[in-house]
Amino acid sequence: MNEKFFDLKKEKQDRMINAALKLFAENGYRRASTDEMVKEAGISKGLLFHYFTSKAGLYEFICDYSVKFVIMEMSSTVGKEEKDYFRLRLQIEKAKMTAMKNFPYIQLFLLQMEKETSKEALEVMQPAAQALRSAYDDIYQKADFGMLEEISVERLAKIVDYTLNGLLEELLRKSSFSPDTYYAEVSQYLKELERMCRY
Repeated sequence: MNEKFFDLKKEKQDRMINAALKLFAENGYRRASTDEMVKEAGISKGLLFHYFTSKAGLYEFICDYSVKFVIMEMSSTVGKEEKDYFRLRLQIEKAKMTAMKNFPYIQLFLLQMEKETSKEALEVMQPAAQALRSAYDDIYQKADFGMLEEISVERLAKIVDYTLNGLLEELLRKSSFSPDTYYAEVSQYLKELERMCRY
């Protein structure tokens, strides 16, 4: 983490983080423009590079910050004793929704991070990506799939991922996007998927 950055006013920090999240999420590392980021954040390019000496340094910070933020939200939202897969999944989505209230593009950024192919980006994002995978593994290893004996756990996870990630991308394209609407939709989709799996 860049400690100097946290001396800035919170409103300016959030503007800079949100601009970077949005442009990295929409364009990937290679095509994301720092010129567009400073324009979106309403700051000078000199200020951006005062705190982050390079595009790679900014990307590393955004990866680390985003992962820590989402893990913090999950740690306070996901029940330590919960074992039901669908309830765990809904709690994870609630944590994501809470994170998106501060940073609307955070989840889309994390999805884009998983698809990243740039060698420069891959070099700096590995610790954050591993921390996020470990956090998910810790949650899912306690899930009880006993009631879903006829269903492949791996296929179920992919179906849920593809459904919810596609829903997020679709809703973010709308100018009226709201994390609460996303969570309400997610809840309905998960209920439908659970109903289909249990019959």
